[in-house]
Amino acid sequence: MNFIKRISILAVLAALIAAPVSRAADQGKNYGVTASYMHFDLDWREDGGLPTKALLVSLQGLANRKTPQLYIVHPPEYQWEITGPLFDFYKRKHGIKFQLLQSADEALAKFASAAKGYVVWDKAVDASLNVAFTIAGIEDVVVVSEELIPLVEKHGLKKFDDLRGRYTGQTDAQIYQDAYDKYWDRCAKDRVMLMGGHAGAVRMPGMADWGVEQKMFFHDLSANPNRPEHAAELALTRRIFSEIEPGGYVFGWHSYGKDTEEQYTTLLSMYGLRMEGLHNLPNLSFNHQFEFTPGFKFTNNHSVPLDAKLTAEAKVYISFVQSDSIGIGVWTKPGRGKLPFGWQVTMNWTEFSPAALEYFHESATPNDYFIGGLSGPGYMYPNSIPADRFPILMERARKLMGVLDEHIMEIMDNTAADGNVGNADLTKETVDRYYEQFPNVIGFINGYGPARTRDLRDTRPMISYDYYIDPRRPRDEVAADLNELIALNTKRPYYLLVHVRESNDVNSLVEVTKQLEGPIEVVPVDKFLKLAASNKTYTTRYQDPEDPKHFEGFPKE
Repeated sequence: MNFIKRISILAVLAALIAAPVSRAADQGKNYGVTASYMHFDLDWREDGGLPTKALLVSLQGLANRKTPQLYIVHPPEYQWEITGPLFDFYKRKHGIKFQLLQSADEALAKFASAAKGYVVWDKAVDASLNVAFTIAGIEDVVVVSEELIPLVEKHGLKKFDDLRGRYTGQTDAQIYQDAYDKYWDRCAKDRVMLMGGHAGAVRMPGMADWGVEQKMFFHDLSANPNRPEHAAELALTRRIFSEIEPGGYVFGWHSYGKDTEEQYTTLLSMYGLRMEGLHNLPNLSFNHQFEFTPGFKFTNNHSVPLDAKLTAEAKVYISFVQSDSIGIGVWTKPGRGKLPFGWQVTMNWTEFSPAALEYFHESATPNDYFIGGLSGPGYMYPNSIPADRFPILMERARKLMGVLDEHIMEIMDNTAADGNVGNADLTKETVDRYYEQFPNVIGFINGYGPARTRDLRDTRPMISYDYYIDPRRPRDEVAADLNELIALNTKRPYYLLVHVRESNDVNSLVEVTKQLEGPIEVVPVDKFLKLAASNKTYTTRYQDPEDPKHFEGFPKE
């Protein structure tokens, strides 16, 4: 065999050997890796399953530091219902080879090497669990309660710190101040973990893996100025918020036992920060390790061309929109696709959970249409965002909406409301800012409960919700309410925008539409806004300057 022919054969063999690696690389980051998974049940009681779950989510955060190694599958009844479908998606689209771990003992046998030791939290002091999670992230240790010490020591882990008795008799403000003094300098400065939500006997720190992996500061400090005993907590919250980088994240959720969603979202918005929740959102330490599959591009289900000019007829146009993030709605339940539905997408998932967004788009029906929100690149109240921070945040939102092929922005501001009670309108200054920052959208929708802000500039309308469907309200009463709105709003066309609360059953809404008195037409939200731009039968309106700027007891500077 001559020298040249020998070199050619060797080159071919080398190419054949390298081909599987190249094909795997072509499938995207972490394609085909082997990972472990566990099943969680619904027991999050402190005297039940919480201690073991706290250990496992802290271990998950450490195990997933460099590569995606541990995923948790929750029951379908869990608030984030898609962990099962997304598990299947990872196997199918990312080639993940999953191996089942059936106990904490098995998980430690597999991943104890990811930890340098353990920290003990005090079950008699609730806040100590959050302090322990903070320590876990910055010191690479797992979180245990005292009864689990023998288990982790069995796997060679040594005690790093012990919080038992350290905070006995102290207030949460004192405990978190001590944690701030000791650990804040070593924690991430562009994000913080608000590990609130369920409080008391049941706690659900499902997002703790992400906080541990990202070395966040954990707390459940109050944002409630209505309770004098929370003054020190509120002061520390403000200090932490002031030290987070502009546009930074507040992950997790407020404490159900201390304050309200409106109080906390108002406060963080005042610092130009963005909420990304809930406290029980699982697997971000795993999910963020992936990218969109190669060649995937978001293509929304536009019902009309973006430059279409429609003409509204003398009828009632109805459009349904579900916010609250599609991951905690009714996406996996029967009936989806039978009605045109707008779905508010948590656009930051392009960074934190790309596979989840790809799963939603892949499984969408032609009747599922995605919109941006909530209010920007994360959950925030725009009336409370400082004017100098607004353009920075909305530039990020524009870019993310471009990636997701979204052309409608959904806005919600409950600075001066409490749930569905109060004033959910936008100031004229806020409306002006949105029109300036989003010149290429089809339009805007506003509210959660009913609101009254409406506008039309060039071809971009802003329409507020006229109705909110509580899933507990009987369907015949929902139909009666909508018929009453139709009867009261006699000018045609009438644009009836309906907010569908998470967990509403789509099949039941089909039955509601059959009871409505016409002429009516249920249309996709993009077509709805195009029609609303063609015949302005609504009155331009903003928040009245004389209206309260804050709901009673909400944070004020």
